[in-house]
Amino acid sequence: MTGDAVQEQQLKVVVADDQAAVREPLAAVLALAEGIEVVAAAANGTEVLAAVAAGPVDVVLMDLRMPVMDGIETTRRLAVEAPQVAVVVLTTFADDDSILGALGAGARGYLTKNAGRQDITRAIRAAAAGQSVLDREVQERLLATARTKAPPLEGPLPEDLTPREREVLALIGEGLPNRGIAERLFISEATVKTHINNLFAKAGIRDRADAVRRAIASGLA
Repeated sequence: MTGDAVQEQQLKVVVADDQAAVREPLAAVLALAEGIEVVAAAANGTEVLAAVAAGPVDVVLMDLRMPVMDGIETTRRLAVEAPQVAVVVLTTFADDDSILGALGAGARGYLTKNAGRQDITRAIRAAAAGQSVLDREVQERLLATARTKAPPLEGPLPEDLTPREREVLALIGEGLPNRGIAERLFISEATVKTHINNLFAKAGIRDRADAVRRAIASGLA
């Protein structure tokens, strides 16, 4: 879905959490957000897949620890069966296994349950527009993991990366979100997104986690 399409129509969202005390209030709050329609609330991964099959669904707000089918396996299934559906993880867990497992399965965003309503709605809209949003704590853990377990360099960064694109990659490597990068460079968030899209395409970077690893492996962060 393009950014223009996201603005023109309601985003259809499935809220997945095994605890009704979390799932129901969260669905109610999101239903009040402009441009978001909660089409289903699921207690496990099987119910998520059923809701997506009944569709249409744009984004799944996914808990990780659920019975029957957990969030990581559900995300992996969606990546194969419904790749048009974006997954944003919302969980209490921010350990390396959970973060890397979810992102590796195809999640486009990862938030902890400390996130506020505005953070969650922003992440949903970003994911639907094809962008990645990571909680600050998650970015810091990815950065620490990349520093201690950086993979072998995949080759030098492309020579056609502009100085500004290298700056943006370096700041991603430092764990800054788009807003933080915009403030650091005195440019708009829209311009930051353009630079990110360009450098991802040029360098063959898959997602933000991959960008952190490349920035460190290339000596930019």
